[in-house]
Amino acid sequence: MNIKEAAKLTGLSNATIRYYEQIGLIMPVPRKANQLRDFTERNINQLNFAKKMRNAGVSVKHLQEYVEMVFDDDDKTIPIRKELLKEQADEMQERIDKMQAAHDHLLYKIENYDNHLRQAEDRLVNERNNKNGL
Repeated sequence: MNIKEAAKLTGLSNATIRYYEQIGLIMPVPRKANQLRDFTERNINQLNFAKKMRNAGVSVKHLQEYVEMVFDDDDKTIPIRKELLKEQADEMQERIDKMQAAHDHLLYKIENYDNHLRQAEDRLVNERNNKNGL
């Protein structure tokens, strides 16, 4: 499969795919005789993993550390890999909690718009108009 097909399948841009290969987030992609990339199912799986981790907020640096340990294939690093993933999951949960709190607050404001937020908005407009002599 060529890079255009890999991009379509993963939802990543050609440039991102090339970058991920260049920095080692995926294994080197095999090349055809004409030197064009020939993505394997394994490459696609690695791209999808990298995309999911990046969407989850995992930094490229942390992802590189993790992938490097995986590629080293040293069982001694398994506890470190698991801890790195756990730390990232914990950080993600913190972001989720903050977003949930903001979402809940926004829903509260919507539900109470007429008897709370609208009155606060009117006061702000009146204060601004009074300051500007209107």
